[in-house]
Amino acid sequence: MPIRKYKPYTPSRRHMTAVDTSELSKKEPERSLLVARHSSGGRNSNGRVTSRHRGGGHKRMIRIVDFKRRKRDVAAQVMALEYDPNRSARLALLQYPDGEKSYILAPRELKPGMQVMAGPQAEVTPGNALPLEAIPLGTFIHNIELEPGRGGQIVRSAGGAAQLLAKEGVFATLRLPSGEMRKVRTECYATVGQVGNEDHGAVSLGKAGRARWMGRMPHTRGLAMNPHDHPHGGGEGKSGQGNPHPVSPWGQLAKGFKTRKKRKLSDRYIVKRRN
Repeated sequence: MPIRKYKPYTPSRRHMTAVDTSELSKKEPERSLLVARHSSGGRNSNGRVTSRHRGGGHKRMIRIVDFKRRKRDVAAQVMALEYDPNRSARLALLQYPDGEKSYILAPRELKPGMQVMAGPQAEVTPGNALPLEAIPLGTFIHNIELEPGRGGQIVRSAGGAAQLLAKEGVFATLRLPSGEMRKVRTECYATVGQVGNEDHGAVSLGKAGRARWMGRMPHTRGLAMNPHDHPHGGGEGKSGQGNPHPVSPWGQLAKGFKTRKKRKLSDRYIVKRRN
């Protein structure tokens, strides 16, 4: 989908861009696949803010996405491509021969009217889901399971694609979008192709208000605060951060400090760390 620009009739419009939505063939979501979404505003069950700079934003409904591809060896027709406010990827609405409908992540080459299927006998074409043992080496895939039957957990955002590099015994080696090389069991399912809406990362919001529509609140720099509010605060005039290293408001190192656990169980499946 190409990037759309606007005429600069206001200062904010000058830099604003958006992804062209002409490929989306259905404006209203499928009502049977919607559930209510309650905004937390970044607060936990005690009412305390645990994730800062969240709040407001437009009301949204959650689309029920079939990450498990539950119906196996049954061809479904792509009825429409739709927008989802809760993720960067687009959704494809499928209809099965018995009338059942479901959402899946829309790969780049998928178009309304095409047929997709999940199962070990499916063809290796975009939108079809197969176990890794049935996918040829070098194929680009997305929506990959980490445990058989659990449903796709990784490579689900716009433009994402992993590459199947090798198969050895019960494990397949994947190169993830981050550059990490990882082993996954060959009976895990994955969907063929690259996730669509690959231009999502090139969009410029253009104005602060557009971030507020998305539920993102202003992020105040620690440097602009007082000493009792942040370790970077204080100083006469415009000064440096004051602290020896960039840190969070609670003193955690903020740039380059690895927060991953030293002995994480999944470390044994990582062949090469991300770039």
